[in-house]
Amino acid sequence: MSDRAVLHVKGRVLVGPEEVRDEVWVIDGRISYDRPAGAADVRTVEGWALPGLVDAHCHVGLDQHGAVPADVAEKQALTDREAGTLLIRDAGSPSDTRWIDDREDLPKIIRAGRHIARTRRYIRNYAWEVEPDDLVAYVAQEARRGDGWVKLVGDWIDRDLGDLSACWPRGAVEAAIAEAHRLGARVTAHCFAEDSLRDLVEAGIDCVEHATGLTDDTIPLFAERGVAIVPTLVNIATFPALADGGESRFPRWSAHMRRLHERRYDTVRNAYDAGVPVFVGTDAGGALAHGLAGAEVAELVTAGIPPLEALSATTWAARRWLGRPGLDEGAPADLVVYEQDPRADVRVLTTPRRVVLNGWVVG
Repeated sequence: MSDRAVLHVKGRVLVGPEEVRDEVWVIDGRISYDRPAGAADVRTVEGWALPGLVDAHCHVGLDQHGAVPADVAEKQALTDREAGTLLIRDAGSPSDTRWIDDREDLPKIIRAGRHIARTRRYIRNYAWEVEPDDLVAYVAQEARRGDGWVKLVGDWIDRDLGDLSACWPRGAVEAAIAEAHRLGARVTAHCFAEDSLRDLVEAGIDCVEHATGLTDDTIPLFAERGVAIVPTLVNIATFPALADGGESRFPRWSAHMRRLHERRYDTVRNAYDAGVPVFVGTDAGGALAHGLAGAEVAELVTAGIPPLEALSATTWAARRWLGRPGLDEGAPADLVVYEQDPRADVRVLTTPRRVVLNGWVVG
């Protein structure tokens, strides 16, 4: 890349939900609200500017069969970037994508290491598959390898039962989560169904992915403990097709998946209304395409979350939750510019006008 020009973004800069400025400058790849003196090479971009979008459940380096080559992972990351997603929490991948950290033109990634699942209880080639006695050791391993997160598979289909069921005994998850916290990592878990949630939350988990099994009994517990959810509604939309595919072998599981799908919007809205933190994630990288963060925000609005809160779930609030800056003075200049006010209509998120990453105009 050539030397960066000074970038002048003007119009409406959405620093926060209630803080709007008329302009921001990008100098040496960093945010500044002070006009630079004597800048000779200035590029101007106009529109509505937001912090780069966050996809808090994404899998770079993974497809439906497992790990992918680096060139495929690069295309995945570029697809997210072109859609305005500039910060990804990679919620489990068997691929080593550390090389992306050396690329200023690719989104920043916060890794949760590799999924940790019960033996024969998850998608083939995705996870470390272990038994409860080994869970603590594998959590410690992934806590050291990741970027402050560990990903468990909390439930999956039990083929003998013919339905979703919890993967881990209570004592195993208590010990595993305690070990992750001791090592400075937060823990999240894949959970579709109902019966794993109470044990995970009472064991101290920090987040639950999908969370379609939330009920009136467990939502207050999530709210009381401050446990976040990442609903991945664009992925939950695939449940009916999955249920149809499994009907002949696992009719009980298929019926369960359909029920979870049917009540998905009520589940998310009830959780939000109770005070459960909700963040945007797409589950891209398995069977789902990348670049869908804007579509997920629209799904949250359809579920009944106020548009400004749904927008915050992929911008200001999401970045605070992950410990990364937004449009703060001196922060890396990761921002997206739109033709219209995304607060008025979140659907504009799917059509960014300009994408700026580390101060480079990359899209």
